[in-house]
Amino acid sequence: MTARTRPDLESIPTYVPGRNFPGAIKLASNETTLGPLPSVAKAVAEAVELAHRYPDNRSTELVAALAASVGVAADHVAVGCGSVALCQELAQITCNAGDEVLYAWRSFEMYPIVTQVSGAVAVTAPLTSGHVHDLDALAAAVTDRTRLIFVCNPNNPTGTAVGRRALEKFLDAVPAHILVVLDEAYFEYMRFPADDFPDGVAIGRTRPNVVVLRTFSKAYGLAGLRVGYAVGDPSVISVLGKVHVPFSVNVAAQAAAIASLDAQAELLDRTDAIIGERARVRDGLLAAGYAVPESQANFVWLPLGTQAARFSTESAEAGVLVRPYGVDGVRVTVADPHENDAFLEFATTGPGSAGFAAATRSETQT
Repeated sequence: MTARTRPDLESIPTYVPGRNFPGAIKLASNETTLGPLPSVAKAVAEAVELAHRYPDNRSTELVAALAASVGVAADHVAVGCGSVALCQELAQITCNAGDEVLYAWRSFEMYPIVTQVSGAVAVTAPLTSGHVHDLDALAAAVTDRTRLIFVCNPNNPTGTAVGRRALEKFLDAVPAHILVVLDEAYFEYMRFPADDFPDGVAIGRTRPNVVVLRTFSKAYGLAGLRVGYAVGDPSVISVLGKVHVPFSVNVAAQAAAIASLDAQAELLDRTDAIIGERARVRDGLLAAGYAVPESQANFVWLPLGTQAARFSTESAEAGVLVRPYGVDGVRVTVADPHENDAFLEFATTGPGSAGFAAATRSETQT
């Protein structure tokens, strides 16, 4: 007889990372192609020499650096093993069995997982026909059982984002006792007009029920070291410490994040090249007849519907790995120019390209 585990775990999906195989161009995981800066690599090497010691469980130095960077007091910041770990912790501190977690769909694949693991019930609101958060529909889905709301902005996997005014209107409609998480993993890739820029930290300064999540995995190029952070009211941040897995942010991750903040300007300058390539890739797809929503992230979304799996398979056969999402679409990371060229060649001149393009138009129209 085997040991008993929770029977409901059978219904919980397992997170599936983007595929990889030798020699393929990997555009499936939204990674940066540039490695850490030399100063960051040096900080990591020095930190490894202290690997026989436990890391600072409170990440004190990193928290102080983050607080200074975003302009808040240190008690407004928590650090986690990637922002996804903080998603799990936020569900744990807000939900009991039967409580509701609300989010748009399709959105980040970990939301349903952390919801079910915490024993809560997932409630979803559909995206608009333009693959953007329908914040009115999300607000209308709030009930007296809602405890937590995730708003992924920019949204993963569609890349779309909503502006500050729309977010503030939505937050005004949400009861103050419900925690709203603005998940800004791709914050550094947004290019909004200044008067409507959706900076979650700024928006949340006067809203104690708002928590902002950001990460070092994307624009800072530290996906392999796993470090993210939350910015919110001290009443929420302090409770996160109750469910935090001790020592889960290792010494190398803390050192790399601090060094990256020291070189923040140089690292964020790198995003400009991605933004330029993002526009070029989207323009190439639009010219070939694809319907591609405007992206504010480091990827583009192809709403291929039932053709998503076939597109992904044929793209892999052409040597380019992309990320399919059920019968909804395919997400394609924007990478180096030659890698983007390889993808565009497949998507725009391949034998099935006209049919794939037509599928995106059909899905967008519906």
